[in-house]
Amino acid sequence: MKKKLIPSIYVYQGQAVEHYHRKSVISDDIIALAKSYRDRGADTLLLVACGLTDSEKDNFVGLIRSICDDLKIEIYAAGGMNRLEDVKKVLYAGAKRAYIDFTSGDKEALLSEVSARFGKSKIGVVLNNNTTYENSPTTFDNKVCGFIYITGDDDLLSSVESGIPIIALTNEASSEKGAKLLNIVNIEAISGGFVNKPDTDLFAVKEDYLKLGLDMYAFESLIKFEELKTDKKGLIPVIVQQHETNEVLMMAYMNKEAFEKTIKDGRMTYYSRSRDCLWVKGETSGHFQFLKELYYDCDADTLLAKVGQVGCACHTGEHSCFYRPAAVVFEEGNSGACASNPMEILESIYATIINRKENPKEGSYTNYLFDKGLDKILKKIGEEASEIIIAAKNTDNDEVKYEICDFLYHVAVLMAQKGLTWKDIAAELNGRHMIE
Repeated sequence: MKKKLIPSIYVYQGQAVEHYHRKSVISDDIIALAKSYRDRGADTLLLVACGLTDSEKDNFVGLIRSICDDLKIEIYAAGGMNRLEDVKKVLYAGAKRAYIDFTSGDKEALLSEVSARFGKSKIGVVLNNNTTYENSPTTFDNKVCGFIYITGDDDLLSSVESGIPIIALTNEASSEKGAKLLNIVNIEAISGGFVNKPDTDLFAVKEDYLKLGLDMYAFESLIKFEELKTDKKGLIPVIVQQHETNEVLMMAYMNKEAFEKTIKDGRMTYYSRSRDCLWVKGETSGHFQFLKELYYDCDADTLLAKVGQVGCACHTGEHSCFYRPAAVVFEEGNSGACASNPMEILESIYATIINRKENPKEGSYTNYLFDKGLDKILKKIGEEASEIIIAAKNTDNDEVKYEICDFLYHVAVLMAQKGLTWKDIAAELNGRHMIE
């Protein structure tokens, strides 16, 4: 089991506070606090909702979404979830796990309901010494939850005999105590204490723990840099892709030091040939790249990095450095989209719809829909959805294909009407991580 360091951020009335029961304010800028943890080596962040009203729950969900989208760091969420709908919103906002709080009462029915709906790999429970759940921590059934977050003391930790992974909250300010906790087999992570301190270098702590033999959550190089083929200056080119879409973002170079630093920190570090020095992508702009996967090619002379890109990869403000076409084949009836790339086709259709909206064309069905307004567009979507159902009851898959295409076209018109893009939809789907 890979071991993690997970700072906790307690959210109360839109601010980060010291603890669930101690509401002294630590920061009124939770995004900045989350960013500081990320930049110092946090593997994941645990956001704990403290006494949220219904209106504040929406703000909490929005906070999760902002951190996932803007900071590209994994989020676990706890607290404030008393209904399946609460859990759904948290997971759909991008949280990797939702922890149901059992410290304030028995939520067995909710736990069973959300585990059945989302799977135990998304669901954990919060326990402490006051937990009254009839299944004590020693007998917690891993059929109903995949994880436990314990806010109690060592006596409770030592009593947990299940094989369920545990996040242990510690009040200790020493990394030595953290190492002892992580040596317990089913403790996967520690939080609180020195992990939460604003001046703790979590990269350094992980490096110390690795030396102690702990299997920390970190990249491991499967090849030595010396096994790669470099140029005379010891450099190797690196092609960088957006890991969600495989969009090519940029190309840069690494030397041995940049390669090893990237593996160690998980942030893309390159070698600047013009400045003759290392540079961490985003160190000046804030547009960091977080390593997700790293490959080398068949000749071992080029690297391919798949990254989580914060902001833009290009210094011009474009998302990708490759935004200027040099040659494109256009065929009659074809906008230039690659027929093997569904996203390009959808984007191309959407671009045509936007063009019709901004530059109306006489006789255009798209303009007819825009002229008739939202109610007409919604009626057509309903009709096309019904046509899909009818077609699917038949044996001709071509008919189903035709009806789905009609449906997607009308959905794209609705998106254009509401100011949404396919990138918005793709980002939402990617943030949910709901398909196992």
